[in-house]
This record gives sequence, C-alpha cells and structure tokens, in this order.
Amino acid sequence: MRMRRKKHGAERLAACGELILPDGFVIPADVFGSDAPVMLEIGCGKGDFICGTAEKAPDVNFIAIERISDILMLAAEKVAAKGLENVRLAVMNAALLDERFPPHCVDRIYLNFSDPWPKKGYAKRRLTHRGFLEKYRKILKENGSLFLKTDDLPLFEFSAEELTEFGFVITDMTNDLHGSVYAKDNVMTEYERNFSSAGKKINMLRAYLKGENNE
Repeated sequence: MRMRRKKHGAERLAACGELILPDGFVIPADVFGSDAPVMLEIGCGKGDFICGTAEKAPDVNFIAIERISDILMLAAEKVAAKGLENVRLAVMNAALLDERFPPHCVDRIYLNFSDPWPKKGYAKRRLTHRGFLEKYRKILKENGSLFLKTDDLPLFEFSAEELTEFGFVITDMTNDLHGSVYAKDNVMTEYERNFSSAGKKINMLRAYLKGENNE
C-alpha cells in the first residue's frame, strides 16, 4: 500500500535540516567530526531501529537512508526528539551508494525487512542481489559486516546463498530471532513488531566480508 503524503512534509523535513544530508551529497570524512565507526541502515523506515541502535551505541556514528522523503521525515523527527547526535539521514536510492560514499568507509550495513521482490524476474531489485553486494563491497571496510533481518523466508534463503557466493562469511544465523540467543540485544523495527504480533518468525543473519581491501 502506497503511503499517503504527509501534510507539510517539506517543512517538517526542513525543520530537521541539521540531521539531513543534502541531495547529491558525497559523504565527507568529517560528517560527524570524529573517526568513530560508521554504520549504515539501508531503508530505515520510520526510524525505530536506527534510534534504538544509536542510543545503545553512542560512540558509533550512524547513517540512515530511505527512498521516500515522507518516511525519512518521520525517522528524522524521532532522531531529533531523542537528541541523537550520532545519526544523520538522507533521501536516496541504494543504487547510488557507491557514488555517494567513498571506498571502504563503512563498518557495517543493516538491511531490515527489505522489499523481497518475490517474482523471479525482479531478483536484481533485491538488496541482497549480487549487483547490490558489489556496491556494498566497494564501501565496506576490510572485514566489514552486514546484518540482515526479514520475515520472508525465500528472500532469506536467496540472501544467504548470494552472500556466500559473493565472498561473505556468515557467522550467525537463525530462522527464529525472537526465540534465539540473539533476542536479548535485538532492536526491533516497526515492521518487526507487526510481524511478530501476527505470529511470524523473524529470520536473521550476520556476515562479514573477507579479503584484502574487500577486492
């Protein structure tokens, strides 16, 4: 279902201007004014995950991207309300990642409940397709990691296979996140709460990219 446009969306987004990276940005080394690790959430939704994760790790810098400005606005408002200084956000498509981020500048990528694009002909649109993994390899630091959560088992199985074939090493994996040892430190997204309430199992994996300079 397409999201209804928010009233005064542009004004509300502008009010969070200090948190928003501008259109056409290229991430400079001094976005945060520190050399702390940088973690990136692709498709941040309404911001519950990025806020909860940033609160737990104040010494880490976070960047959250989202294609739809009205959704990013909601995330930015949550970040602003919590006074989080270690989060920046941007309206952008993941297809532009390797154009906007310098090589090997990101320590971790989060993919939470990405669109599964279930039709076979749409596989290239999945954020764990090797076309996107190539972009991730360019921006991840050596031994950088990728964390994935999804309720969609076919996407999860596809992702695990793509990651393994592309040179990632899967270190942790479960088909029932909330019933596993990983539940204690888990920060839930908006979708995750809804899916869990409906009785759906949440799949999770963690992987790192091996190889010298990720080449």
